Amino acid sequence: MAAKDGDGWAECGLGHRHWGIHGASGLLLVHHDPLGVPHVLMQKRSWWSHHGGTWGLPGGARDSHEDAVTSALREAHEEAALGGDGFRVQGVYLDDHGGWTFETVIAESAELMPAKPANSESTDLRWLPLPEVAGRKLHPGFAATWDRVQAAIRPETIVLDVANIIGARAEHGWWNDRLGAATRLLTDVAELRLFHPVLSQWFPRVVAVVEGAARSTPEIPGLQVVAATGSGDDAIVDVVARAKPWERVLVVTADRGLRERVAELGAETEGPRWLLSQLGPSRL
Repeated sequence: MAAKDGDGWAECGLGHRHWGIHGASGLLLVHHDPLGVPHVLMQKRSWWSHHGGTWGLPGGARDSHEDAVTSALREAHEEAALGGDGFRVQGVYLDDHGGWTFETVIAESAELMPAKPANSESTDLRWLPLPEVAGRKLHPGFAATWDRVQAAIRPETIVLDVANIIGARAEHGWWNDRLGAATRLLTDVAELRLFHPVLSQWFPRVVAVVEGAARSTPEIPGLQVVAATGSGDDAIVDVVARAKPWERVLVVTADRGLRERVAELGAETEGPRWLLSQLGPSRL
């Protein structure tokens, strides 16, 4: 394993030549302005590069020891002088050509971060409002997947009604140790790779609302634990109400009244089985 050991041409199962022996990845950085309009950081490729003169993402060949996120962040630093601060990775979209893949790493940026070409591979880098992207001369690979990728660029938050999910899990003796049951559930969830209909890897924000005897549930890496000072339902509604207008919020609960309350705020809902089925039989 060595730096740049992915540089080189590869042929996919469709008979096309691609740069990247081990595949390639790129960073799709998205910022929503105060009106909720998404802005995407786009790169114009140098004339001498593959598909030169087209617009796409900062990215390139993945080295053998890298995953998609590591590779995309490295390429963004090399090509646009972007560090890893100021944005949060939301997920990865996999474009499989048969024997060769391109992975789009989608990340949410808190601001329109300054970016400029940091090497000779780009002639321009600029933030484009979403409606303007399709009007550019796009890299063919980017253009082919853009419709599906842009459907997954909204920040996403999952809110867990922990008490309700624990009851549905029906773990033996949970009613005598609600704190332990909540801790075990959230530890399992933190280790889980959740299913997404578009993304091959999904990293949503997860907010777990605990109440009653489980209020002292410790912080679990990868999750935000919110201890309700009163009603757990009220705390969940407050979390949903604080979400940004363009954010997708999914509340996991079987409580009919709560489902109605959060739906009025624009949230989606799923029952506990949606989550528990992904934990697998050994963790139910």
